[in-house]
Amino acid sequence: MSYPRGLSPVQTEPGVLVHPGADRQLATEHWLLSTLTDRKRAAARMEWREKGATLLPMGTLMSAVRLPARLVLAATGGMFPSGEVDRILAAALDGGPVICDPGNTSFYALVPASVPRTWTDALEDWRPLDVDCLGRGSGLVVPRLNLTRYQGNRFMYWSVPMSSAATLCPPLRVARLIAAGVHELGEEATGVQG
Repeated sequence: MSYPRGLSPVQTEPGVLVHPGADRQLATEHWLLSTLTDRKRAAARMEWREKGATLLPMGTLMSAVRLPARLVLAATGGMFPSGEVDRILAAALDGGPVICDPGNTSFYALVPASVPRTWTDALEDWRPLDVDCLGRGSGLVVPRLNLTRYQGNRFMYWSVPMSSAATLCPPLRVARLIAAGVHELGEEATGVQG
């Protein structure tokens, strides 16, 4: 078989599916919106298109751990917001999705829905740092999936983009990031006992 000049076949292992980025993004969008009714889903898509963000319920498919920027910056040694911090977060959280909200100087690590129930004691210890977990009964403003860089404004973006549907931050990695930030800030500055 001949191929057009400059193109050659892509070799894959038998049984390996290759999904283009657009397909993954569409599947991720469907997954994120699957907790909404059909009517609310259409409204959320319109908000993503027109406003760049929409409010999604937490606690069914996922929860979110709110991390104040000062804690994240202490753990990463970076400046807020920056591509450097985004890259360090991606490595520290094993590529798990994180939303940055420059307007509220916070990051939101998306985690399994069970985290608010399993982290009760740890969250009490971290509350003086303004760490919180958004679970059932709360919502999170989620930016459109293609907003993946800080644009020099106060608008939310994906600090670490969601790579595919149902891919979340490993809770242990999030806890280690928090612990690293606490360590760097020091117990005197936080009031947190380690």
